[in-house]
Amino acid sequence: MEFDIPRGVILPVSEVDVALDPAPHPFEAENLADIDANWLDEKAANPALFDGEVSLLARLAYRGQRLEGACHTIRFATFMYWRKTRPWPGAEHCFAHAIPVTSDGALIAIRMGAKTANPGKVYFAAGSFDPADFPGGKVDVDLNMAREVAEETGLKIAGLPRDPHYHALSGGNGTVIVRRYFLPQPAEAIAASIRAFVAADPDPEIEAPVIISRADQLPEGTMPYMATLIGWHFGGGGTTA
Repeated sequence: MEFDIPRGVILPVSEVDVALDPAPHPFEAENLADIDANWLDEKAANPALFDGEVSLLARLAYRGQRLEGACHTIRFATFMYWRKTRPWPGAEHCFAHAIPVTSDGALIAIRMGAKTANPGKVYFAAGSFDPADFPGGKVDVDLNMAREVAEETGLKIAGLPRDPHYHALSGGNGTVIVRRYFLPQPAEAIAASIRAFVAADPDPEIEAPVIISRADQLPEGTMPYMATLIGWHFGGGGTTA
């Protein structure tokens, strides 16, 4: 099976062994004309979009608390076409979330800016794995987490206390890998620092930070899968630092 992983449940993950295959992804190679046509539509609707490099899974399996798989570098245009037309056999998304936990027990998410591919949506600061996240040809999940959090919020999470291992949540079209990082400041102080970072950025990716203090009071625009992650955290799931 190309994708052999339980769906819809939080899984403990001791190791992520996902390699970058240098060959073109079959999905991209087989759909070039449609990808280019769709990209023209996407750019017409949102001229700020950039056709950079991201990654798309070709296979993923869960074995003995390990995630094992392979992905390929694709164009962002390919990702947007896949997202619009999914599901496709042999093509799924994988991304990572650092879950920032404040000293007073809240979670810090973000609301995406109007120029992005997910305007107004609320989730933890994140981005697709890109080629720089595969030193030595294997994905470095924490490298991706630290980079994305810093780029979007200005927060530096490398070296902070964190969960001893990852968790993963897989749905019909993709898998998110998460790890909680424990911040030494309360939520309002963290949010204020993010707001200042956004105000000073001439082209910010996010609109604002979002403080989440309860699983039963999620803000408008929260991505559906986030409810499972937030409920798991506030329900005492997993191991804390």
